[in-house]
Amino acid sequence: CGRSMEGYPFNPCLTEAQYKEMEEKVSTTLSGLEGELKGTFYPLTGMSKETQQQLIDDHFLFKEGDRFLQAANACRFWPSGRGIYHNENKTFL
Repeated sequence: CGRSMEGYPFNPCLTEAQYKEMEEKVSTTLSGLEGELKGTFYPLTGMSKETQQQLIDDHFLFKEGDRFLQAANACRFWPSGRGIYHNENKTFL
């Protein structure tokens, strides 16, 4: 969410370019984690249906068309600039 990163507005005001910039910054930062926090960043763009379903089943990922995200106008440009990260033990998201 943009409100968590300096220089970015709240979700309903983000541009597609800003979503992509944020995804790049976050994925780069997360790729440097080590030890028990080391894990994998899964960009939503290009994600396989199998990976997507597993993350939904694990309750880590919203389903497409989530009514709460839609009500908050947080689905603009979906899935561009979005992703999910978890450590190898799935204890850090």
